[in-house]
Amino acid sequence: MSNLRFKVVERAFHVKPVDISVPKERPSEYFAKYVFNREKMFKYLPTDVYKKLVDVMDNGAALDRNIADKVAEGMKRWATELGVTHYTHWFQPLTEGTAEKHDAFIEHDGKGGMMEEFSGKLLVQQEPDASSFPNGGIRNTFEARGYSAWDPSSPVFVVDDTLCIPTVFIAYTGESLDYKAPLLKALRAVDKAAVDVCRYFNPEVNKVKAFLGWEQEYFLVDEGLYAARPDLLLTGRTLMGHEASKNQQLEDHYFGAIPTRVVAFMKDLEIQALELGIPVKTRHNEVAPNQFELAPIYEECNLAIDHNMLIMSLMRKVARNHGFRVLLHEKPFKGINGSGKHNNWSLGTDTGIPLMSPGKTSEENLRFITFIVNTLTAVYRHNGLLNASIMSATNAHRLGANEAPPAIISSFLGTQLSRVLDHMEDSSTDELLSLGGKQGMKLGIPQIPELLIDNTDRNRTSPFAFTGNRFEFRAVGSEANCASAMIALNTAVAEQLTDFKKDVDALMAKGEQKLSAIVKVIREYIKICKPIRFDGNGYSDEWKEEAARRGLDCETSCPLIFDQYLSEDSIRMFEQAGVMTKKELEARNEVKWETYTKKIQIEARVLGDIVMNHIVPVATEYQTKLVDNVYKMKSIFPQETAERLSAENVAIISQIAEHTTYIKEHVDTMVEERKVANRIENEREKAIAYHDRIAPMLEQIRYHIDKLELIVDDQMWTLPKYRELLFVR
Repeated sequence: MSNLRFKVVERAFHVKPVDISVPKERPSEYFAKYVFNREKMFKYLPTDVYKKLVDVMDNGAALDRNIADKVAEGMKRWATELGVTHYTHWFQPLTEGTAEKHDAFIEHDGKGGMMEEFSGKLLVQQEPDASSFPNGGIRNTFEARGYSAWDPSSPVFVVDDTLCIPTVFIAYTGESLDYKAPLLKALRAVDKAAVDVCRYFNPEVNKVKAFLGWEQEYFLVDEGLYAARPDLLLTGRTLMGHEASKNQQLEDHYFGAIPTRVVAFMKDLEIQALELGIPVKTRHNEVAPNQFELAPIYEECNLAIDHNMLIMSLMRKVARNHGFRVLLHEKPFKGINGSGKHNNWSLGTDTGIPLMSPGKTSEENLRFITFIVNTLTAVYRHNGLLNASIMSATNAHRLGANEAPPAIISSFLGTQLSRVLDHMEDSSTDELLSLGGKQGMKLGIPQIPELLIDNTDRNRTSPFAFTGNRFEFRAVGSEANCASAMIALNTAVAEQLTDFKKDVDALMAKGEQKLSAIVKVIREYIKICKPIRFDGNGYSDEWKEEAARRGLDCETSCPLIFDQYLSEDSIRMFEQAGVMTKKELEARNEVKWETYTKKIQIEARVLGDIVMNHIVPVATEYQTKLVDNVYKMKSIFPQETAERLSAENVAIISQIAEHTTYIKEHVDTMVEERKVANRIENEREKAIAYHDRIAPMLEQIRYHIDKLELIVDDQMWTLPKYRELLFVR
């Protein structure tokens, strides 16, 4: 038992939960403790400055640089009272993570000493090195200048000793190099377009907000076991590993009792998240072993995305304090559920109207149907783009398997809403329909009260499902930045609502009454978007064939799916909405193709190293022991007896030889294929080469490694196995 694997497994068994000092206050009392929210602004800023800043936040007014110094002074005073010594512009580059450069609150005082200083100039703008982040060719290495600029709509917060200022990140020439800048533009576009449509029904509406509620799935593994798996350490997923005899087939982990160590981690995470103003609400076991989920109350889309990026960073830090590593890869383990990040999206007005909820009157229901149908039409028109917005080398492993939605975008509406749309499509009158809300269900058990049931069921195979008062974009990957999907979705809906208003206004200009014009246009849209509606099994082969007949995008190659960003329709949509230019889209695609290539390249290198340093040596050593055993048996027993007794060992020796020979040959072939692919200069063509020729080899080689895992002596196998990674507490 001298094997390192057994030592780390034994240590994992004896890890004790970390004691968490739970605050004596109620969560509502320490919520946003480290956030410069409106309460802190009111306390630390002059009244006139506070009012101007609130106007910027609520109404999108231009930030007056004249108040920046006073805002910075108030922020610094609040932060230094918390022991803060540094500040940073916190932004979201195209790495899909976050970035920060810390500077201290110090300047020369002119007398040989130092003084604490933080000016409005430092608050509003910084200059990180733009050449070192992915930029898709927008910037040369020698052109380093880039700017980060404060986003006042997302509050400043404190982490440890640093004041974090959410910002956009742009090149010296003005192109966005991040996710936040185009997201803010997309949200502005959907706001304007939705307000124009809302005023058909409610003239007093002045603003429409996009809301987002994300559900973050993740795995936890013991830190020692994680460190003993080079593939987990370097790629975030297991490149090999035979399924455990028991995984999720008993369905006993989902919503089960949360393990003690995990509860301690969750408590710690929740306390720190609440202190940072992240309204985490739900926690539970997910379907796969060692898989869990947390979800907050929904928030405005921009803030929700900032909070999701912050929570992923926080999860990694807190997990290590509890002897865990958190895995956010979409498919860290083969054969069990992967992890997604369902994006629950809706629209609401500044007058308190939820636009994705049915109303009490026929006109309110028409407004509801208007936004539902326009959303469906937008999703239909840009289904390929939406697929591209959630696609990645990592998410490609998850989609279409083990309860993850398929990559083909479709929308589930439920029986009642589908019937309403079908009725409107077929009806020749302009009648307005009533929509029932929740209905009662009596169970016939005296102790159990009447249940209120929704008017739609759920379809776990639908990538874009209506769930009663929102759409759930279920295909987003667990480690992705939600902004990618939200930029595409909000821009598509903005374009569609703009077209809808043009069509309605055109009919009204011809003398059609307003409500009649709306119904006629909606009826036409229902027919147009019908191919996107699908309530059946999204996993079936029949659906794939049907989707192709309907004209939906069914591409499965990740690099080719990215082409949707550069289609004529996509470029026109983004440019007309003022969200991204063609140049920015081309640059982002260069980054996507390059990132895809590098991730497959890293996996191939890691697999090759593990094969030569772990798998083949261990298998060969075991094979040598068996050969030695066969020779010794022949020296002891008569030939016929020895052959009979050693037949099984001879067969195993042969199997090991076949597997190791295949592995070594194909690793060598994979290396040569990489060399060929690496000589391709075009990033798109290189990504395609990695997808078509190298990625399949990873699975082919894995098959033979997993077979060896079952053959080789357990005490000789150096790498932690699935049964240890997934079940050790």
